Amino acid sequence: MSLIEAPSTPLHVLRTHKDPVNALFCSRDNERIYSGDAKGRIVISSTRSLRPIADWLAHTDAILGVEELGENQIITHGRDNKIHVWERPEQSVAIRQVGAATLTESSAPTLCYSMDVNALNYCRFSLLPLSSSDETNALLAVPNLVESSQADVWTLPSRQRLHAAIGDSQRTSSKFSDGRAGNKTGISPCYTPTMQSFMSSGIIMAMHLFHLPSHAVANGTLNLLCAYEDGGVILYRRIAPEGTQTIEGRGWEMIWRSKLHMESVMAMAVARDGSFALTVSADNLVGKYDLVSPSKLPFPKTASPGTVFRTKQPGNGAIAIRGDGRVCAVGGWDGKVRLYSTKTFKSLGTLVHHKQACQALAFASSLDIGPCEVVDDDEEDMTPQEKLQRSRWLVSAGKDARVSIWALMSFEKRS
Repeated sequence: MSLIEAPSTPLHVLRTHKDPVNALFCSRDNERIYSGDAKGRIVISSTRSLRPIADWLAHTDAILGVEELGENQIITHGRDNKIHVWERPEQSVAIRQVGAATLTESSAPTLCYSMDVNALNYCRFSLLPLSSSDETNALLAVPNLVESSQADVWTLPSRQRLHAAIGDSQRTSSKFSDGRAGNKTGISPCYTPTMQSFMSSGIIMAMHLFHLPSHAVANGTLNLLCAYEDGGVILYRRIAPEGTQTIEGRGWEMIWRSKLHMESVMAMAVARDGSFALTVSADNLVGKYDLVSPSKLPFPKTASPGTVFRTKQPGNGAIAIRGDGRVCAVGGWDGKVRLYSTKTFKSLGTLVHHKQACQALAFASSLDIGPCEVVDDDEEDMTPQEKLQRSRWLVSAGKDARVSIWALMSFEKRS
């Protein structure tokens, strides 16, 4: 990929929020943009009309994450220690094309159910659908209810805790905890002397629950990737039989631990195919982690699954990976969004618009649109080429309460 001039200004700027925007999500069909702010408000915007479909106060504190759950539900996570699942509002063709002039709290969708969670970490949930036919059946990873250095996995919609305290391989004997104990006394089954300096991780800052791709060793096995307060990243793998309920971290093993950052991990993104992950921090480093190759025990003393890439700009708080895994976007505390090749980390350009820190990024979903694709009656107003252009959007948001939509090029090699 060669360096291509980035767009000088956003294609669109949405001004639907009055407070800093912390979370973004693009629907799989690229019809909706979800944004959540520091006051707990969620806005669903149409990508056609660029107007709100729904706007409501979903939480009483800042939004940590928002995502679609299947085709008809939305899951939101707030600093109020709550996770809510809502019915997704109907989006008629008229609304998509024209938009609503004004919205009130009456536009709030119906609440399906809620869960109490631990939001001390500022760590958002990780959602893993269990079935392509019914994606409302899913696994949900969140920080442990008591220890913010450990993780729990719940089943949805039953809200039953399937795995508790992942990361607590040997239970601590302390009777009291402030929730920041880390794994100072918990030693992994794959512990080696070279990992002795890694035994105090702090609280979890980001997590991702996934299955390894089909071509990987131990494919189909449930994995949990956690990024920590000390700058380290740990990959855990379930060894308990599928469907078996586990407690106190039992039934899970630590595959590897890599510490590339000197400061807390501020954001983590995992490629859609689960092959690698990227992290950013207050430093000028981007960490890249191979999630496929280093999967055998014991952990090699000399090998590391992590690779460091140095950038010119310290202080980064958001990162996202494009659907094909070839391009990533890094949001800086200076408000700029920097684009890189995920293979070489060569710069692909810088997007300048936000006046304050960029806190959230989301790529539109990649679409494979052929020239003879059949278009639904509802979508006659959009050509396949227009859909393709929309699939190249990047959405950014930050402390300035603006949601910016950027039209990127394909970044394909030119002959």
